[in-house]
Amino acid sequence: MITIKEATSKEDLTTFVKFPFKLYKDSPYYVPSIIKEELDVMNPEKNPVFRNSEATYYLAYKNNKIVGRIAAIINWIEVKEQKKPKVRFGWFDVIDDIEVTKALLKKVAAYGKKYSLEYMEGPVGFSNMDKAGILIKGFTELNTMITWYNYPYYQEHMEKLGLEDAATWVEYKIKVPKKTREKVVKFARLIKERYQLKLLKFNKSKEILAYVDDMFDLLNKTYSSLQTFVPIQQYQIEMYKKKYLPYLNPDYITCITDNTGKLIAFSIVMPSFSKALKKMNGKVYPLKFLHILKAQRRNDTAAFYLIGVDPEYQNKGVTALIFKEMNETFLRNGIEMVETNPELEENKAIQALWNDYEHEQHKMRRTYRKSI
Repeated sequence: MITIKEATSKEDLTTFVKFPFKLYKDSPYYVPSIIKEELDVMNPEKNPVFRNSEATYYLAYKNNKIVGRIAAIINWIEVKEQKKPKVRFGWFDVIDDIEVTKALLKKVAAYGKKYSLEYMEGPVGFSNMDKAGILIKGFTELNTMITWYNYPYYQEHMEKLGLEDAATWVEYKIKVPKKTREKVVKFARLIKERYQLKLLKFNKSKEILAYVDDMFDLLNKTYSSLQTFVPIQQYQIEMYKKKYLPYLNPDYITCITDNTGKLIAFSIVMPSFSKALKKMNGKVYPLKFLHILKAQRRNDTAAFYLIGVDPEYQNKGVTALIFKEMNETFLRNGIEMVETNPELEENKAIQALWNDYEHEQHKMRRTYRKSI
């Protein structure tokens, strides 16, 4: 018999967060999240997203043994301002028992119906900046810091239960050229001079803070036309500053301004933390965090997280300037391979950026939806 319990106490939420550690304990590809960070994300007193969102967390038990988890989420900006009558589901993990998945999704549907919503969609988080999608290709690859890992049967469960494809994301591995291509160097110089652009590089993480708000403003402008877009709120930006600043290596951040000092493009790349996070196994006390510090300084793999370009400068070759700087940063730091973050399959403009490089589309993930 399957029993669904709402996780309300601190003990319940800790059980919720730790369930994947048990489910994937034998997987060499699962990269765990930091337990404290996950708990903070679910805490309305610590996560400002709850100013415009709400969530309920469910645990599934079978024969008194935990067998699954799911979060039911409503983003009220999406529902009220964007007129999308959607209940989100996320933090979905389950054993290979379709009846457990069915029972968990039934709870999400009931949660959405309570607010007269019309369909459910997931797995996603609270906003665009959270993890999203069930992995449907790339099961023998480590997940990154900003993606979920799952077993292949997740997709089968969704499809058998009548959920339809909602959005598909692709991810790439890109081989770093041994030398920055001469045509990229020349084109970057031409673009820089033509538009009187200035390149900004940083020595300390704190120097980046002055540009973070402008970066998120560019993100909102860059991705506003995509189907999953929900505007990023200022209070979320403040949280992301605190959450991700410790992970940034300033040498990997590139900003470009126009001749008035206005930010018109940026890229955020980080050394890959997948192996470091796997060693940390969800813990973050000082000795464990040394794995992150080591990964920041000595690594042969990087993760390409974000790129933003002002619409006024899109299709004007500004990305050549970004790629030139990135390639030189990679060569300077011994980076041989770069992994992209998930990109919507429909976002052909971003995917076209990799055409001039040796690359492989090695992962794919998907969200699913169903009327309730």
